[in-house]
Amino acid sequence: MSKITLGAYNKLTVQKVALREGNGEPFGLYLDGGREGEILMPQKYVPEGVEIGDEIEVFVYLDQEERPVATTEKPLAQAGDFAYLECSWVNEYGAFLSWGVTKDLFCPFREQKKRMEVGNSYIVHIHLDEETYRLVASAKVEHYFSETPPIYHPGQEADLLVWQKTDLGFKVIVDNCCPGLVYEDQIFRYIHTGDRLKGYISTVRADGKIDCTLQPSGQKHAEDFAEVLLQYLKDNGGACDLGDKSEAEDIKRRFQVSKKVYKRAVGDLYKRRLITVGPLGIKLV
Repeated sequence: MSKITLGAYNKLTVQKVALREGNGEPFGLYLDGGREGEILMPQKYVPEGVEIGDEIEVFVYLDQEERPVATTEKPLAQAGDFAYLECSWVNEYGAFLSWGVTKDLFCPFREQKKRMEVGNSYIVHIHLDEETYRLVASAKVEHYFSETPPIYHPGQEADLLVWQKTDLGFKVIVDNCCPGLVYEDQIFRYIHTGDRLKGYISTVRADGKIDCTLQPSGQKHAEDFAEVLLQYLKDNGGACDLGDKSEAEDIKRRFQVSKKVYKRAVGDLYKRRLITVGPLGIKLV
């Protein structure tokens, strides 16, 4: 059997029941960890109906005594992931972040950009520390971006994790591997650090920096929004009081799209003879 992966899901075989010395009461199951030996799954995590010889998928991490332990709890992130986690407590060595399993995730002071505070949440990278063989978090996320990011093409869909606000817009982490930027004038809804969003690649610059948008570019986006606008008209008495003379901010506030996209969608519905157009609004035919 290959070596298990700490901080990740593993498929392991149930080996035997774990019994307490003295009274013989079961307190969990031992799973076959291969070269790691037997791995305990405490009784409270044992799925109903599991038998010896069954293969089950479990999350494996280190317990309070730094021993591998298996759980059916669902962590918010795994080793290798960037995540937005809340600080639950702090001691003289660092901060501890809540990540969905019983034992909190340690972030030493040296891996913090500023001292973490209880109740605040932070973007961090989760990884196995090579020196201590412990799962840890680091807020110095720029040290953990991929050195060979995927080859992206304009318009390609991507998963974005909102990282931090800048003067230009929002820094994002693209597909859990590399940094990107969504410019302020491309944001048509409220977003904040920690949001996970579907986005689109806008430009890959010569220096490798990636510009992203939160909506498809060009005609495709206008066509998609045309259907949204049509449904809005049907739901609101057949009329919308936003027209060619309306302010871009008013359009953005109501529909979370640019005035350019709104006008393209209006044009599409007009060509299909579904609406009439006036300077102060549109109406269903």
